Amino acid sequence: MKNDKIIKLLKTAYSAELESVQNYLANSVWLDGIRAREVSEALAADVTDELGHAQQIAQRLKQLDACPPGSMDLERSQKNLQPSKDPTDVRHVVEGSLAAERDAVYTYREIIEVCDGVDPVTQDLAVRILADEEKHRTLFEGFLKSLDRDKAA
Repeated sequence: MKNDKIIKLLKTAYSAELESVQNYLANSVWLDGIRAREVSEALAADVTDELGHAQQIAQRLKQLDACPPGSMDLERSQKNLQPSKDPTDVRHVVEGSLAAERDAVYTYREIIEVCDGVDPVTQDLAVRILADEEKHRTLFEGFLKSLDRDKAA
């Protein structure tokens, strides 16, 4: 039996993962200046992780007899993660990345809750991806703390 709420949440997560791939890739290439290298390298590494999440979600959607959305059906919402006109604006990228990771954590926690007692396979997938997203969130929180410390000094 299809669970429309689970499928909708998976499609939301899938879309967000692919949007993060696009924005992380663009920002990892565009960033310049002090602290940019560390952040750029982290974003470039996260591209692979986020694409892997999207692939896993696409497979799960197929298993649930739901077609993964094509490019014309993907929602876009990461306004804060669009590359800045200023390639040295590391704070903008860190804050945007942190917002995206916080949204991902929220989405996967919601999937876990909705799947509880209903769909253990999707729940397990969401738990595993949530662990990655929490790791990414922690990394960007550390970058933001460093930027704040440097600003105060």
